[in-house]
Amino acid sequence: MSPSRKAKILFLVTEDWYFCSHRLPIARAARDAGMEVAVATNVTKHDAAIQDEGFHLIPLPFRRRGLNPFREVGTFIALFRIYRKERPDLVHHVAIKPVLYGSFAAWVLRVPVTVNALAGLGFVFTSPNWRARLLRPLVRFGLGFLLNRVTGKVIVQNADDRKMLEERAGVDPKRMVVIPGSGVDTEHFRALPEPTGRPVALAMVSRMLADKGVPDLIAAARALRNQGASLRVLLFGMPDEENPTSIPASQLEAWTAEGLVEWRGFESDVRRIWQEAHFAVLPSYREGLPKSLLEAAACGRAIIATDVPGCRDVVRPEETGLLVPPGNAGALAKAILRLSEDENLRVGLGKKGRAFVAQNFSERLVVEQTIALYRELLGREGRADRSS
Repeated sequence: MSPSRKAKILFLVTEDWYFCSHRLPIARAARDAGMEVAVATNVTKHDAAIQDEGFHLIPLPFRRRGLNPFREVGTFIALFRIYRKERPDLVHHVAIKPVLYGSFAAWVLRVPVTVNALAGLGFVFTSPNWRARLLRPLVRFGLGFLLNRVTGKVIVQNADDRKMLEERAGVDPKRMVVIPGSGVDTEHFRALPEPTGRPVALAMVSRMLADKGVPDLIAAARALRNQGASLRVLLFGMPDEENPTSIPASQLEAWTAEGLVEWRGFESDVRRIWQEAHFAVLPSYREGLPKSLLEAAACGRAIIATDVPGCRDVVRPEETGLLVPPGNAGALAKAILRLSEDENLRVGLGKKGRAFVAQNFSERLVVEQTIALYRELLGREGRADRSS
């Protein structure tokens, strides 16, 4: 092999939009460090954005929810062909399904280095749904078997997920490293003054899923309205048909028509949300490290979130925001009322939240940690080229 040949990094991600929103800065840094970057993903609308970065885009028919055995076998075959053809030096798998499928292919084909990034343990590990209960033992076995055999590291976003993988899947803790999410660009997301005027507005930025706590926020909004509170509750995000807990658009529109919330759908520039909203809410049941809360805090907004893994990594109670028990609409309503009525508290929490995120969760830090991990695993001590 030529000494001048670049190391090849291949990202395996279920959706092209997720790669662009959560992994693009890392891929850019790898490219700028002299590495060749390829992206295997389900292509919908972001093919031009990926190719314009100089990355090799490889369409892959991935379905996050798919359980059709014939279709899944087809995905496996396509994945094996990609790995055999591309011969990557390092594969970076993102989320549970790519981690399982990609690690199996990497193990069989002896890919030199594998980085498995679990962005939260999600539906399979947390939901009481029958589908989740059915898949859970299979996923646990698969993670424990594969992650302990491929050469490389497992990236988790918080200490709770590391503990769960060790205790429930038997993953060797020495193989795991905590890197906090995808970070936030604190130059792009700058501190914003509170919006003027009334009533106070709060915003939830998320996929519209029951697991994200949308029904709990609706129940809290209804309780506050019955108490006579004057508030605007803004929902930003779309349903996700690939997720079993997705809330239909018709239901979101019905809640809007009822006057409980204002469902706005997708917003391309999140900063506009925090120009309009006074504080952020995310009553999720479990997270990896929620990017929406990092962006809200970077914009100087106080946060109300649930006391669950991921959320409590961003929120320091009474310092950067408020934490409430998951699934408790009453406690959520009280916290919302408290922040809506106390401007000094909101502003103070927002300022400390901005400083906390800039110090601990900046995109620059996450990118530096990930590229350092690549270099360590490739064994080049900072060199991006491959030698014979």
